[in-house]
Amino acid sequence: MAELRKVAPLARDAMAYVLAGGRGSRLMELTDRRAKPAVPFGGKSRIIDFALSNALNSGIRRIGVATQYKAHSLIRHMQRGWNFFRPERNESFDILPASQRVSEDQWYAGTADAIYQNLDIIETYKVKYMVVLAGDHIYKMDYELMLQQHVDSGADVTIGCLEVPRMEATGFGVMHVDANNRITAFLEKPKDPPGIPGNPEMALASMGIYVFETNFLADQLRRDAADPHSSRDFGKDIIPNIVSGGKAVAHRFTQSCVRSAQEAEAYWRDVGTVDAYWEANIDLTETLPALDLYDQNWPVWTYGEVTPPAKFVHDIEGRRGQAVASLVSGGCMVSGSSVLHSLLFTGVKVNSFSLLQQAVVLPHVNVGRNSSLKRVVIDSGVNIPEGLVVGEDPEFDAKRFRRTANGVCLITQPMIDRLS
Repeated sequence: MAELRKVAPLARDAMAYVLAGGRGSRLMELTDRRAKPAVPFGGKSRIIDFALSNALNSGIRRIGVATQYKAHSLIRHMQRGWNFFRPERNESFDILPASQRVSEDQWYAGTADAIYQNLDIIETYKVKYMVVLAGDHIYKMDYELMLQQHVDSGADVTIGCLEVPRMEATGFGVMHVDANNRITAFLEKPKDPPGIPGNPEMALASMGIYVFETNFLADQLRRDAADPHSSRDFGKDIIPNIVSGGKAVAHRFTQSCVRSAQEAEAYWRDVGTVDAYWEANIDLTETLPALDLYDQNWPVWTYGEVTPPAKFVHDIEGRRGQAVASLVSGGCMVSGSSVLHSLLFTGVKVNSFSLLQQAVVLPHVNVGRNSSLKRVVIDSGVNIPEGLVVGEDPEFDAKRFRRTANGVCLITQPMIDRLS
């Protein structure tokens, strides 16, 4: 559990800036119509809700969100669910789409540019600290503790990091640190990641979380924008420059992760592939899942859609509406069918004589009668035809749907339409 916060939290003098413009192409068709941060997760939330909730629960009351790729559903979600900030209480919530603010032909060219183009807006708030966040990971973290370390260490930048097995860090930005956690090298996706001093089989991987003093960050972004050779990226340009010429310090996730009494580990997931997304959602159906969504001390805030309660109907042998070891959201109807080890988002209807096993079913899906679906992710709004069977014939499934190496089938409406 995170430590108690100081009396005068630094978070009240900070702004959280969430980078939420990426597509997340490894999620395949799940991001054909939405950005990765807008993908539903956990029954009623979106992926971005975790970073935003961490900021709110940490005491941060000024938040900006930079959007770019197919941002409509993301913007709509934030307008509905995150519109409670009040300017008269020195609170703000800014949605910042790429809008050619710097020039008429320039969208956000990279993660650093997504902040640089909005510096004039940021500077009007006169906040002392900037907490830069990726908007596409699932975790619970108290940013106040990271801010405290940043101030106490006198760092120019403090970088949130995870300890991961060394050769699993090849897809991350990786930090080489000394015994005092000062970063001596920052390598973007190295083939041979450096180990941690005293623990050479583990590496420190960047979480995409950075803390700066606002004035220092503004100077770095303006310098970077004037460099014609820069790729306008934090991991490739901004951070290596500070490491070589300033003071960069690593902040370990275990120091500020938030855990309930039910959570055994410091939970962080990149649900950037269909397999990882399916696994993280299905894990929530366990008796004691690794992520506790029921922790009222650190709630996951989101848009609270008004729905009737979930409903289970018919109680005759062979046609009994039931769900076992599953999460069933509001507005769902399980009618004479069985749901096992599955997660149903809002408004899902499962019709009679159907069977769902290890299924992640996004909002407002209709499952036709006599269907049998196992190890699937079903995109929102899909109408599953009667009698569809998925999960019994791998070769047949792969011809009709997106089937992963781990045998999970992603089903979208265009795939269903091609069956007829």
